[in-house]
Amino acid sequence: MFFDLNVKGSSLENNVKLAKQAFEYGWDHINFSYNQNDFKNALNLRDDLKDSLKDIISFDYTLEIKSTNINEIRKAVNKFRNNALCISVVGGDLKVNRAVLENVKIDVLSRPYLKRYDSGINHILAKEALNNNVAIELCFEDILKSYLAPRAKIISNFRDIYTLYRKFDFPLILSSRAESIFGIKTTQDFVSVFKQTGLSDEEISKSFMTSRNILEFNRDRKDLIFRGVRRVNDEA
Repeated sequence: MFFDLNVKGSSLENNVKLAKQAFEYGWDHINFSYNQNDFKNALNLRDDLKDSLKDIISFDYTLEIKSTNINEIRKAVNKFRNNALCISVVGGDLKVNRAVLENVKIDVLSRPYLKRYDSGINHILAKEALNNNVAIELCFEDILKSYLAPRAKIISNFRDIYTLYRKFDFPLILSSRAESIFGIKTTQDFVSVFKQTGLSDEEISKSFMTSRNILEFNRDRKDLIFRGVRRVNDEA
């Protein structure tokens, strides 16, 4: 199963084009990501999008928060937690990386290496990611749209994250962050590129399972008392 939790959402027409292209390229599920300013309006597109994509590909939404203000991030998470099947925060700032990985209400820390000379993750933060079940997201677009030394540095940061991943086994997900049909790649090409950066077939498959698990976990989130304990209907 191929899951992409970060395809940039926009208009209904563009979303339909992106989703159909993803289906043709072998993807089973995509999440359209919107920032905190556009997310509420995007929910109004859900029914029309369902009609357009019926029997083609499954989809949902990711709230992608981009801010360096920790309080603003917390407020957005609390505001949308019950309406978002996936909440992701764009990283890069060390204060943001730490705050996100310490927050069990957040699902994904996206691109902790963004605009950095290092990966943005160390041993301490890797343990926080594991303990709080917050996934680290690496984006294909960062490789696709970079060249020469910047691309080499991004791949180096990826490999540093792989080293920590293999030691601590925190959740790791891979996504495209595609903004148009030209950013959507076949699943074979997607896998091949990440294999070249140093991941194994098994690790890549596990990342797709992690993406699916995030969605399944959040469908039951309202019934969760704490991690591992869920409220059930006791009617016979």
